[in-house]
Amino acid sequence: MFVGLQVAHCCKKETIEDRYTRVMGNRYHAGGKIVVVGSSNTDLVVRLSRLPRPGETLLGGKFATVAGGKGANQAVAARRAGGRVSFIGRVGRDEFGERALFDLARERIDVRGVSRDHSTPSGVALIMVSARGDNIIAVSSGANGRLTAAQIVRARKIFSGAAVVLLQLEIPMPAVCIAARLAREAGARVILNPAPAIPMSRALLKNVSILTPNESEAELLTGIRVTHEASAARAARRLHEQGVGTVIITLGSRGAYVSSVSMCERVAANAVKAVDTTAAGDVFNGVLAVALAEDRSLRDAVHYANAAAALSVTRRGAQSSAPSHAAIRRFMIRGRKRS
Repeated sequence: MFVGLQVAHCCKKETIEDRYTRVMGNRYHAGGKIVVVGSSNTDLVVRLSRLPRPGETLLGGKFATVAGGKGANQAVAARRAGGRVSFIGRVGRDEFGERALFDLARERIDVRGVSRDHSTPSGVALIMVSARGDNIIAVSSGANGRLTAAQIVRARKIFSGAAVVLLQLEIPMPAVCIAARLAREAGARVILNPAPAIPMSRALLKNVSILTPNESEAELLTGIRVTHEASAARAARRLHEQGVGTVIITLGSRGAYVSSVSMCERVAANAVKAVDTTAAGDVFNGVLAVALAEDRSLRDAVHYANAAAALSVTRRGAQSSAPSHAAIRRFMIRGRKRS
C-alpha cells in the first residue's frame, strides 16, 4: 500500500515515508487536517489562440507537461493555502507516476496513502486552452480507475483526526462511497465535488456534508439549467431533496450560490482578467476545505475560496496556479481597499 518512490538524500536512498517523517515529524496527525481522496494525472497542455471546432486542426500552439488531476490539484491548493493535507489515490509505476508523487511530497503533502499499479499507466489529461482562458479537457483515467474500495479501507487510519475529507468523481464510485462513509465515521466533514457529474446514490449523499457542483454539473444532476441566481436556487433545492444538507454551486466569474440551513445567497466573485481557468474549481474546493477545517463560517469560507479561485485564473497551469495563503490574503486586502 505504501509508496516506494525513492529520492536521494545525503548519499543514500530515502523513501517518501522517511522524508515526510524527517521534514514534518508527526504534525500531519494533528487535528484539523484535510484528507483528499481522488485522482492524480499528468496534464498535456496545448495553448491556442482559440479552441478548435469539431473536425478542425489548429497549428502553432505551445505545449507543456504539468501536474494535474482533480484530487491532486485540490490537495496542492489546500496545502498552499495553509492546510495540513494527506492524499489517497493510485498511480502507475511509470515516469508520470514517479513525478506526480515527487511533486506532491515536495509540497509537503502526506502521500503514504497512494498505492502503485504495476499493470496500468498513470492517468493523463489532454487539455487545450484558448487565449481567452477557456479550455476543453479529455482524460484517460489509467491507474485512477483502479483505485478500489479495499485500498481505501486499508488506508483508513489516514482518516483519523481529519476535520475535512474532500472527494471528487474521477475515481471509481465504490472508492468514493467507502471514503465518504469512513470520513463520516471518523467525524470529518465531507465535501464532494461532483466532477465529472454522474448519478449518485442516496447512500453516498447521506454521508456528504457539502456538495459543490459547477453550473453544468448542477444541470446534469438536477435537470435544471443554471443561468442566474433563481435557477441556482431551484437546482440547490432539488439537490437538498436528494439528501444533501449544504449545496454550493460555483458560478465562475459570478461567484458561488450557497444554499444551507443558515444561508441562501450568492457570494460574489472577485473581478479579474482570466488567463487560464483550468483548475479554478479545484482551487476553490481545496481552499474551501482549508477554511472550513479552520472553523471559519460558511460565508467566510466561500469568500476565501472565491478569492483563491479568482487569483488562480490569472495564472497558467493547474497545480502551478494554486496560490499561497499569503497571496490570497494580499489579494483580498487589495480588493477591500478598492471597494
